[in-house]
Parts: sequence; structure tokens; C-alpha cells
Amino acid sequence: MQRLNFPSYTFRVKNSENRTLIFDEIRKKFVVLTPEEWVRQHVVQFLIQEKNYPISHINVEKQITLNGLKKRYDIVVFKPNGELNVLVECKAPEITISQMTFDQIAQYNFKLNATYLMVTNGLTHFYCQTDFVAEKYEFMQEIPDFSR
Repeated sequence: MQRLNFPSYTFRVKNSENRTLIFDEIRKKFVVLTPEEWVRQHVVQFLIQEKNYPISHINVEKQITLNGLKKRYDIVVFKPNGELNVLVECKAPEITISQMTFDQIAQYNFKLNATYLMVTNGLTHFYCQTDFVAEKYEFMQEIPDFSR
């Protein structure tokens, strides 16, 4: 798999039925290793190891309903009080981050109300803070570390 713009992490990988699988620490199971999954697993480790978010506060690939359509978010991180803190949208490295990507995460966040957003293809990362009063996003250098 391609080298990404994250620190180097160790992953559990195995081959089964001619497919490569990677262990997802959050879902507690092996999942098919696609380019997008490679990015997702790096983000999970980044949140845990660099930003100190507890594993118990992170959720991966859950279904939500938007305008009657079933969608899946990539990663969310909850605050200790259960409110949504960070919403992450992951794309495969060959996918360029575009306005459409930001529209997608903004649409998800309209329902989820996360304080911070992260959009990444593993090579380029964008971070935003939601201004709920002005109904806009402010770009940031990085998302904050975990704090109780």
C-alpha cells in the first residue's frame, strides 16, 4: 500500500481467500484492505496515538439517514459527555479533495453537529471548526488533542 502523510504505524494484516485484510481496532475485526480503508486505519491510529483520543470515544463506519437516504460516515469521535466532537471523511489517496468532498461532510454534519471536521485522502488533510452561530466552517492547522 501507498505511503501516506501520517507517522508510521504498525498494523495487523493477513491474506484470506485472495484478499488482503487489515485489523480494525475499533470494530474489532479484520476488514478488506482497500485504499480508502488504508487511509481510515491511519486516521484511527493518528487520533489514538497522536491526538490521544480514547478508543472508546471513536466510532467507525456507522449508518445514518440523510433525507431518507442511508449513508455511512467514516469516523466520528465523541466527547466524554457523548456529544459529537470530530467527524472525519476519508478518501482513497488517488481521490482529489474537492468542493464536493466538503459538501458531503457538511451534509453529514448538518445532521451530526460535530465541532470539528477532518477531510483527508491520506496525503492532504484539511481541518475545520464548526461555527454553529454563523453557520460556517473555519479552517484550522489541526484538530485539538483530546481533553476531558
